[in-house]
Amino acid sequence: MTSAEEAAGLQWRRSSYSDSSNGNDCVEVATAPPRVHVRDSKRPDGAHLTLAPSTWSAFLTFAAQG
Repeated sequence: MTSAEEAAGLQWRRSSYSDSSNGNDCVEVATAPPRVHVRDSKRPDGAHLTLAPSTWSAFLTFAAQG
């Protein structure tokens, strides 16, 4: 897990595929090599996932098949 100080300095962006009637129902991603951080836009101060780039890439490949 990333420290609160490190998480506060991340530059978050919303997924270009997050298209909902409620603009807050999005996944947000921040890259800070060598990690990819993922959070729920409804809870920006809540916990988030910290993944290896290879894990994030594998997830994107899987999600694109759906």
